[in-house]
Amino acid sequence: MTCIRHLLLPALAAALVAAAGPASAAEKFITVQSTTSTQNSGLFDYLLPKFSAKTGIEVRVVAVGTGQAIKNARNGDGDVLLVHAKAAEEKFVAEGFGVKRFDLMYNDFVIVGPAADPAKVGGMTDAMAALKKIAAARAPFASRGDDSGTHKKEISLWKTTGIDVAAASGTWYRETGSGMGATLNTGVGMGAYVLTDRATWIAFKNKADFRIQVEGDKKLFNQYGIILVNRERHKNVKAEWGQAFVDWMLGPDGQAAIASYKVDGQQLFFPNARPGS
Repeated sequence: MTCIRHLLLPALAAALVAAAGPASAAEKFITVQSTTSTQNSGLFDYLLPKFSAKTGIEVRVVAVGTGQAIKNARNGDGDVLLVHAKAAEEKFVAEGFGVKRFDLMYNDFVIVGPAADPAKVGGMTDAMAALKKIAAARAPFASRGDDSGTHKKEISLWKTTGIDVAAASGTWYRETGSGMGATLNTGVGMGAYVLTDRATWIAFKNKADFRIQVEGDKKLFNQYGIILVNRERHKNVKAEWGQAFVDWMLGPDGQAAIASYKVDGQQLFFPNARPGS
């Protein structure tokens, strides 16, 4: 019995060490609260392995609407926030939940719709005029309705037109309460116009006969920002590793990686970081 015990103990110890090794390595990760557009477009699948290969830090992304991502970060459920609603991001920092906000990259929003184009907005470059025509025609319009960055942009555009879409809810104006990809699927299914970020549209596979109908308005500019969550508010924040991710994204390697990401030969995001600003 004694001999057997002596044989088993070293083997057991070795097994425990082997089990502990990967577990310890797996603990070197950060959580990034971000948007569905960065996930749906495939950007993170392209970027994150590059960052992890250089730093050994795994990045786990929670992809939700910007409003929910900010709420999650406020609750301490993340180390880094990467979203696209600048006013809300600045408020997040001003209230002490984030350390500092940096511009990271940009693209633009577009309005897509069916080839039949019932509101006759195809080729327009004035987003507000196009939305007025959609409303006047009572043409179906699918909204995310989820407090995301895209939804915030859409609502701000409707407010500028003076059209009360809340009063039209459930008629020609439909809120999906879903992410960008799901809302595009709904829009295609019901033949509705949709405001979407260009990156998600380019990567979207279920286009059917839909096409970009409205683009080129300066009001459709779409800026993304990155923020380290403030460890003084939430002690669980992995500030060192989170800062390493922020620095990499803002630095030459991250910016070059963002610029080099393409789908069907088209660049989806354009880096514009100014790390010292």
